[in-house]
Amino acid sequence: MPASPAKVEIRPATAQDLPAIREIYAESVLNGVASYELIPPSLEEMQSRFAAVTTNGYPWLAAISGGAFAGYAYASAFRTRPAYRWLVEDSIYLSAEMRGRGIGAKLLATLLDECEHLGFRQMIAVIGGAHAASVAVHRAAGFASCGRMQATGYKFGRWLDTELMQKPLGEGARTMPDETAYPGSLFDS
Repeated sequence: MPASPAKVEIRPATAQDLPAIREIYAESVLNGVASYELIPPSLEEMQSRFAAVTTNGYPWLAAISGGAFAGYAYASAFRTRPAYRWLVEDSIYLSAEMRGRGIGAKLLATLLDECEHLGFRQMIAVIGGAHAASVAVHRAAGFASCGRMQATGYKFGRWLDTELMQKPLGEGARTMPDETAYPGSLFDS
């Protein structure tokens, strides 16, 4: 197991981070099963995705370790129907050399705090390939399994399962939300 980095800075991602974000995501698309994309998106497409997430009020975070861009995480709408507006889906990607150092857990913890602060009530993880390390990171953060979908993706010549996990944020479903104060702008109209 690689040594833990001395210090990890978690901060809001910026447009200047997008080349590093694209590079990390491209490696994951080409070599991993977390994403079911088969062809890495262009930098322009990543710019469009970043804008769609951040202009709608969802957080996108960057992790820096030892001066290097280590990874990123963001929350986005799980579905765009208005009744889903209190639920976010997380995404976390790390550079290959920074995996196994606890950076994903730090990104997830910060993302959970940000989403709770914004007023979201639930977070769901849709874990491509039912990747064991990602399942473990989410479980350690308090997520519970809500099911496993069998053979939902086909990549690298094999069928892949998808693990669904969920965690309540803040008051979760214990209280009614204040419908005038919900986060994000995706559902404003």
